[in-house]
Amino acid sequence: MPTTRPRARRTTIREILDTAIELEKRTMALYVGFARAFSRPEEVRNFWFTMARHEAGHCGALALVESVVESDPRVAAQTRIWFDPTTVTRLRSLLTAYLREARGGVTLERAFEMAIDLEASELEDVVVDMMKVLKSPEWRERAIQLLLHDLGDLSYMVERHTRNESLLARADALIERRVGGLAQRRVAARVERA
Repeated sequence: MPTTRPRARRTTIREILDTAIELEKRTMALYVGFARAFSRPEEVRNFWFTMARHEAGHCGALALVESVVESDPRVAAQTRIWFDPTTVTRLRSLLTAYLREARGGVTLERAFEMAIDLEASELEDVVVDMMKVLKSPEWRERAIQLLLHDLGDLSYMVERHTRNESLLARADALIERRVGGLAQRRVAARVERA
């Protein structure tokens, strides 16, 4: 008898906050490991440290969402986010594999490839969606801008420190996808306000 996989479902913020924070912390740990492993040149170390710091910022934003939810449980009940349990399983597995691989030592090019995979993941979308709880478009906008900044830096570092054109193309395509998503969200927000 075939087993059925759980499908994406609409769920409350409270149900996924802990998972999102855990995944952000693990991503931050990977980037901190890269900052240690690639301490020279300083530009590369600073890049990885900035990436880790931005993941810490995501954790802080999620902690703020958690505080809002705890202070007013009705907010959690009213705010819904699409959540696919198989995505969480996949991201956990990916992070576990990447953390294990990084402990054994990876090339800078491989580290960039891992970062592109993680930054392209649905986790970034979930974090941005959770900013709805704060009822402040500025927070969401800020999270999106930080993400785009990180992606721009990642693309620049790939171009500067590797000769891998396909990796650079992936980084650039990711930026384009995120910019397109931002434009769609802005149009939707204008329509909603009208």
